[in-house]
Amino acid sequence: MQTNSRCMLLIHQRHNLSKMVYQTSLLHCPVSVLLSSRHFAAAVTKPARKPKTKKDAKGKASNEKPDEIKVKSYSFMEGEPEDDVYLKRLYPRRIYEVEKAIQLLRKFQILDFTNPKQGVYLDLTLDMSLGTKKKVEPFASVISFPYPFASKINKVAVFTENATEVKIAEEHGAAFAGGTNLIQKILDDEIHADFYVAVPEIMPELNPLKKKLQKKFPKAIRNSIGRDIPQMLELFKTGQEIVVDEEKKNFLSTKIATLDMPTDHIAANLQAVINEVCRHRPLNLGPFVVHTFLRSSTSEGLLLKNDSLLPREVETKENNKETA
Repeated sequence: MQTNSRCMLLIHQRHNLSKMVYQTSLLHCPVSVLLSSRHFAAAVTKPARKPKTKKDAKGKASNEKPDEIKVKSYSFMEGEPEDDVYLKRLYPRRIYEVEKAIQLLRKFQILDFTNPKQGVYLDLTLDMSLGTKKKVEPFASVISFPYPFASKINKVAVFTENATEVKIAEEHGAAFAGGTNLIQKILDDEIHADFYVAVPEIMPELNPLKKKLQKKFPKAIRNSIGRDIPQMLELFKTGQEIVVDEEKKNFLSTKIATLDMPTDHIAANLQAVINEVCRHRPLNLGPFVVHTFLRSSTSEGLLLKNDSLLPREVETKENNKETA
């Protein structure tokens, strides 16, 4: 019994001794213990900054500049680009003759695989000033192209009280012809026409239609008032209206041809539009058309040379006297 009790005592002492050794070994490694049982982190505090004095603030403001957006500027290259592909910003915008511009539009159409019969458009930027704080009012005009391209026939109404003139109008293709009997039908929307023309004698009777027809109301400046009814019908049945944009007030855009038409036909239609536009401002005030662009339905606008397109003032003896 004594032997067993001694053995148990020795075992208990050895167990306590090993436990003490284990605990002391842990005490010699405080870092591993702390890292394994730590669930928080201490914030690192920075030293408080000293308040800026007015002198320091002014000094810093004078040294530091606000951020600025730097835009690179490129100088234009001399001459024309030699390749078909080039950076447009390195070359000034090219100006073309009419024939060259039409050739390029056809080339664009082939490269883009677009409709070869697409429309050709003329865009004009106008100088609407009259020199004495006055401006040309936005206008509308009807033009008959030397080479028509539209198959649509416009509906034209003719105002006249003369029975013979009514018969002439009907024989030459007027959609409607008559006198004051047409007024109420137009107000009631029973009659619709693309254009309205009249003889001078009936104009006082047509005043009730001014608000209804607005820009379509017959006016001498639009060649819609006259005595030659067949001539007016020929103009308005196949003519096309060109209108200055009311919002921009100095921009006009109109279709002048189709791309499959001969080059000289397109050029003639272009010249006819410019001549009609320049009629609305005196030539002695300088060029009315500032910029001329030619484009197709799917291409960019090509800038044209104006020198040969704009009409020039005819020199007369009176003009020479005024100049002297």
